[in-house]
Parts: sequence; C-alpha cells; structure tokens
Amino acid sequence: MPSYKLDRITEDVRRELSALFRELKDPRTQGMLLSIVRVEVTNDLSYCTVYVSAMEGLERAGTAVKGLRSASGFLRRELGRRLSLRHVPELIFKATDSIEYGANISRILHDLEEERAEAPQEPEGGEG
Repeated sequence: MPSYKLDRITEDVRRELSALFRELKDPRTQGMLLSIVRVEVTNDLSYCTVYVSAMEGLERAGTAVKGLRSASGFLRRELGRRLSLRHVPELIFKATDSIEYGANISRILHDLEEERAEAPQEPEGGEG
C-alpha cells in the first residue's frame, strides 16, 4: 500500500477516535483529559496501535485504557461506519505519560526562565 494512503488512513482514524472518545459513557474514560498521542496502523490494516495519554498521569491513562479496551468493539464498528473502510483494523490501546512528561519539561523551563530573570545581569563585553 502506498505510504500516502496509509498516512491518510492513520490521520482519519486518529481524528475519528478523538471524536468517539467524547461519546464514550464508560466511567473509566470520563472526567479526565484524554489525548491521542500517536496512532500506528500496520501496512495490511490489520492492527492499529493507539497511544493514549491523560493529563492526570500514567496511572489514570492506564485506567482509561482498560475502559477503551472494553469499548473497542463499539469503537471499531463506529470507525467502520464513519470511514467506510473495507477492513477495520483491530484496535490496540497503550498508555503513555507523554503529556505529563511534556508538562514537567515546560515547568522546568519556566523555572529556569524565572531564575534567569531574578539573577543580576552582568554587563555585555569583557574587560581588557
């Protein structure tokens, strides 16, 4: 399969899954900010790995993944309807902590920026 077609299908799956996550009624997936970090579809469209992250951390993302696995039949059926694919890939959900990791890096950079602003400024140029 040409890579541009696979890339298009991957992006379509990501977009539709994001919309479907908002429709889920499973209590394990509600009340948290879920984000799809990455979607990988195999070349033969048999498997689709979806990496999910939660703002609340890896533990909450793991709980959400359990809910998503139980709803995978519904999600797969809806993907088939919305994307009109001949073969809808089997969905595999994996938890990741990339949102928490990115927020931590942002916090560290912000703290360094504040330290730099509070430090006394040395004059530019050297003596000599």
